Amino acid sequence: MKRFGMAIKLKPGSADAYREYHAAVWPEILEKIRECNIGNYSIYFKDDFLFSYFEYHGSDVKADWARMAAHPKTQEWWAVMEPLQDPLATRKEGEWWAEMEEVFHLD
Repeated sequence: MKRFGMAIKLKPGSADAYREYHAAVWPEILEKIRECNIGNYSIYFKDDFLFSYFEYHGSDVKADWARMAAHPKTQEWWAVMEPLQDPLATRKEGEWWAEMEEVFHLD
């Protein structure tokens, strides 16, 4: 299992819409997340910043992320989410949400 922390900003005025969508995530999206070996997934909000935490339980994260990205309903969901989000300028090339470095963990 690999833990991931990621960050992104919301565009000003987008928080209410973002919360509303995430109060009722489309079932196909939740199913695809699970199918792609992602669990224990949370998104936190503070001052227009989002932090996500999830655990990956598969053996090929790149293949699972590619499978998720190819999913038509996920593409629809992302098309709705993308205009609400403002990626961090310091993200790596190819990232939308910026992957964060884990510096501490306690079980």
